[in-house]
Amino acid sequence: MIGIFSYTNLIEFLLRWLHLFFGVLWIGHLYYFNFTQGTFLNDSEVDAGAKSALRRKLLPVALSYFRWGAMWTFVTGLIYYGLLGHLAGGFGAFLASGHGWAISIGVILGITMWFNVWFVIWPNQKIVIKNAEGLFKGEPAIPQAAEAGIRANVASRTNTLLSIPVLFFMTTARFLPLPVDPEHTNYTFFWIAFMTLWGIIEANALIGKTYKVMTTVRQVLHSGVMLTIVLIGMLLASV
Repeated sequence: MIGIFSYTNLIEFLLRWLHLFFGVLWIGHLYYFNFTQGTFLNDSEVDAGAKSALRRKLLPVALSYFRWGAMWTFVTGLIYYGLLGHLAGGFGAFLASGHGWAISIGVILGITMWFNVWFVIWPNQKIVIKNAEGLFKGEPAIPQAAEAGIRANVASRTNTLLSIPVLFFMTTARFLPLPVDPEHTNYTFFWIAFMTLWGIIEANALIGKTYKVMTTVRQVLHSGVMLTIVLIGMLLASV
């Protein structure tokens, strides 16, 4: 024992704190890119020089905090998730609880967001930054830069969409009163429906289309809230 803490309690406390810290760093930058920087870059009154300086000087720094915040949120989250399963006596028992079921939704969506950061947003933003630096030096534009910017933007909008149910299920999972009965709960129905919906959303992020649900920040927020409500409805329909 360490005071009122056991070693397990202390590890759980530190993991949760680190996970939240890196999560704030990550999601804070995600919202900055979508709510603030995007508005600035889309403003026709902002001159090209200011936009170029942002892409060359500010964007690389912000993306560094952004992607490493995502990485360490991912790492601490996986370790914490594993600890929760261990403390519950195994993942079978953990996933059969309302807490484990709800937080697992957040885990899957959070891993998807991490994947989008490192394998969609960052590779495409590197092209955008390189193009801005080249144009500043008088070099010709990179032909793929415009498409790369669109693909990064769609993935970023998708992450903003997913962040709303992620934050809901991650922060309220322990307190969400799901009347789970392992013998009567229809896990199969939920996970088939959930994975189908997840696959559609992520496939669109990889294809790079916004349609009319993610064209504006307001649409993304409304869609994120609706997605959360749909997931809650699917959960309640399964118990």
